[in-house]
Amino acid sequence: MYTATSSSSTSALLRASRVRFSSSSLSRIYASYSPSLSRPLQSSPSLINQHRSLSFSSAFRSLRCSAPRWSHGVAWRSPVSLKAQIRTAAPVIERFERRISTMASENAFKGILTSLPKPGGGEFGKFYSLPALNDPRIDRLPYSIRILLESAIRNCDNFQVTKDDVEKIIDWENTSPKQVEIPFKPARVLLQDFTGVPAVVDLACMRDAMNTLGSDSNKINPLVPVDLVIDHSVQVDVARSENAVQANMDLEFQRNKERFSFLKWGSTAFRNMLVVPPGSGIVHQVNLEYLGRVVFNTDGILYPDSVVGTDSHTTMIDGLGVAGWGVGGIEAEATMLGQPMSMVLPGVVGFKLSGKLRNGVTATDLVLTVTQMLRKHGVVGKFVEFHGEGMGALSLADRATIANMSPEYGATMGFFPVDHVTLQYLKLTGRSDETVAMIEAYLRANKMFVDYNEPQQERTYSSYLQLDLADVEPCVSGPKRPHDRVPLKEMKADWHSCLDNKVGFKGFAVPKEAQEKVVKFSFHGQPAELNHGSIVIAAITSCTNTSNPSVMLGAALVAKKACELGLEVKPWIKTSLAPGSGVVTKYLQQSGLQKYLNQQGFHVVGYGCTTCIGNSGDLDESVASAISENDIIAAAVLSGNRNFEGRVHPLTRANYLASPPLVVAYALAGTVDIDFDTEPIGTGKDGKSVYFKDVWPSNEEIAEVVVQSSVLPEMFKGTYEAITKGNPMWNQLSVPATTLYSWDANSTYIHEPPYFKNMTMDPPGPRGVKDAYCLLNFGDSITTDHISPAGSIHKDSPAAKYLLERGVSPKDFNSYGSRRGNDEVMARGTFANIRIVNKLLKGEVGPKTVHIPTGEKLYVFDAAMRYKAAGHDTIVLAGAEYGSGSSRDWAAKGPMLQGVRAVIAKSFERIHRSNLVGMGIIPLCFKAGEDADTLGLTGHERYTIDLPTKVSDIRPGQDVTVTTDTGKSFTCTARFDTEVELAYFDHGGILPYVIRQLIKH
Repeated sequence: MYTATSSSSTSALLRASRVRFSSSSLSRIYASYSPSLSRPLQSSPSLINQHRSLSFSSAFRSLRCSAPRWSHGVAWRSPVSLKAQIRTAAPVIERFERRISTMASENAFKGILTSLPKPGGGEFGKFYSLPALNDPRIDRLPYSIRILLESAIRNCDNFQVTKDDVEKIIDWENTSPKQVEIPFKPARVLLQDFTGVPAVVDLACMRDAMNTLGSDSNKINPLVPVDLVIDHSVQVDVARSENAVQANMDLEFQRNKERFSFLKWGSTAFRNMLVVPPGSGIVHQVNLEYLGRVVFNTDGILYPDSVVGTDSHTTMIDGLGVAGWGVGGIEAEATMLGQPMSMVLPGVVGFKLSGKLRNGVTATDLVLTVTQMLRKHGVVGKFVEFHGEGMGALSLADRATIANMSPEYGATMGFFPVDHVTLQYLKLTGRSDETVAMIEAYLRANKMFVDYNEPQQERTYSSYLQLDLADVEPCVSGPKRPHDRVPLKEMKADWHSCLDNKVGFKGFAVPKEAQEKVVKFSFHGQPAELNHGSIVIAAITSCTNTSNPSVMLGAALVAKKACELGLEVKPWIKTSLAPGSGVVTKYLQQSGLQKYLNQQGFHVVGYGCTTCIGNSGDLDESVASAISENDIIAAAVLSGNRNFEGRVHPLTRANYLASPPLVVAYALAGTVDIDFDTEPIGTGKDGKSVYFKDVWPSNEEIAEVVVQSSVLPEMFKGTYEAITKGNPMWNQLSVPATTLYSWDANSTYIHEPPYFKNMTMDPPGPRGVKDAYCLLNFGDSITTDHISPAGSIHKDSPAAKYLLERGVSPKDFNSYGSRRGNDEVMARGTFANIRIVNKLLKGEVGPKTVHIPTGEKLYVFDAAMRYKAAGHDTIVLAGAEYGSGSSRDWAAKGPMLQGVRAVIAKSFERIHRSNLVGMGIIPLCFKAGEDADTLGLTGHERYTIDLPTKVSDIRPGQDVTVTTDTGKSFTCTARFDTEVELAYFDHGGILPYVIRQLIKH
């Protein structure tokens, strides 16, 4: 349960107003961007040339880039002068304005600015030296906290960041248990297109709002580097074909031309924004292989790379020693516009690794094991830092796999400090020797480098875990949650338990007499059959695994052995391979193994998230009919990170996460109802049974083929040089050269949202909730996929009705994720997951609810609109882990547009809680041991939430009384976790807050 902390009123006021940059800090931010061409930016249709030279109002000269991104070094020259200090302050501290305008911006720690010499003479640059502070507490700090400390020191001007903030971080051992608040300024922001489109829509809409309120719309420009990778739009429409990549890309552009044109417009209309076009790879693999700097060298100042991203798996970069995590889209937008992040100083779980993985055990098996351990330990809101002698046995790709799944185990970060393995990877991926030397020298000098050849000083952690890598065994996770790990040897028994168990995370409630049912059908003229557990989707996909050569080549070896033995994947199983970057294709081809994957149906279908995000495409009509008409519990096996119900495909109710080699093995078996130790996966060409052990490669075989495939720096350089040139379809998109967007009222993809309509300069202030109806009553583990699905739009849904009324045919519906630029579609798509379970429906599954005043059963959107039309507030009741899953800002925007004023839950996922606050929705937590059931709440009551009318009377984490019209009264914790969040709530959300501050100052 959240514990409130007190802070001085002055500190609170300062924290609520922190949007101020000195000329030096702005210079560092602008200089931190490293574009991709080795020539100055010019007017050209190609990708990078659409990325404008950076300027900020009249304060900056036109800046030109001459350093290639591969240098990962200085790319932008600093402005010579700054004509105006850029700052904002909350209305509550207006009396300080004159003082603020004259406050010194000189760094309070300039005395520890230290030169970092080059081995051959000269210097790499200067850095703020942690050892120069001579404070023994720093030596005990976790490495992840040292990154926060360095940032605070480097940005300390005693206004935006104060010496008190620095002291809080140095004294982390004592302050972190107290939930103290600190400011943090990440070096850059990372977006993908599903979250990037609504972000750019919001920025465009904010420009209009600035105009309407009589201010300068050009103030709406990113102040930190923004990289947007288009990777979430490709669908597996075509599979099992040599032409699948091009065919799927053609369809991707047909469906998304309007979205892509909008993003391309954004890359020209907004400064400091790079858009990587479709077909380039998965955002996190591109970040790992290409965008990640590890150490910035800007204007001769060295500092650690850090990033926040609008995709929850931004944490993958933690495997490279770069501090990064996911935030909500609206929080990222505020960061782009110069709003420092306010965060609670996290606890750090020390996770010690020893030993090494046994033969036949993969990094995927390891991450599923780690995920289960950390979920059980409880790490929400914490950093996890990995250390120990076992680190040397983990490749960078293995580490990235573990870091990637931080959201699944609940941590803010799963951090791997930089060591020799990191440096080897940087060289492998094409970073120059000089850059790698600079990174190592800086991190060693600033005590941020781990050298396992030297004695290790004991660091302090909030709690401790340990794992012997030799104890990890092959496993999968499912059928409905990523942390429900199942050892491979227990899979058959677990599957039968799932068939028997009542409907839930581990149950389907299939009657005993129906469990052996076999459905025979015709698949394109040949006999086929399905039963419970039959696999209909097998996908090698996702950022989690496709960045790892050992598991990708391992999957290819399984395919090779199967081909040699005469096994074939059944043709009605939809197989696909979606690499995270073109590098994967290059080493699979060079190894000679891609042809075996093709023989088993695992042709490359595109370079993007595909099945993992729900873009699995349609199943063959004969397969779909066999499943739906006979109520078959069909299965999908994918090498992804999310398997929530309804996410992968509406017709696969059982979804298992597995390593790429296991995906191929299960595809060959055709079912999850198998014991690999005792049952054959098929019959070979010699008529003999073929077992799992016959196709499973040894670690030595994988290592040998990794060497043979020669994963070389040239592969990475060639791949990413090609990316910077775009592709023909992208380069042919024509966009207007305007700074304000011309909204098309008839567009079903891009629509002006209503967030700022009737906005005035006066904040609305906090408002309680009076006699609200309960829109939905949920149990535990309601995910953002339940709240705002990303996948297909059901033909009978309110969103489908809206599209049909506007002349869009069902074949062109596309996905919810692709239509996030249209608030009308997304409001209708809120709570539209076909597998959502609402207690008001008394066991019925689906996207409907009960309209309490009439008792009618309606689609959630229709009920919400009826409440709004009558002037009634609504609330949502929920259990534990509300909002888990993807960092999906529409899971907060949608409920706000539906009229939801508050969510009362047992606990919240970190990013989703922040998103709710950012949209002005009140997050409340039941007290420990209480929930809707224990309090006797049915959802048929009307709810009143008593909040003070002045924001100054509200404190982070304070108790709030909730009463019902049935006479019940209970106390909840208000989950406004920081003073800044209260300022956002006072203004009706984070974006109105930012607009008012930019206009006012």
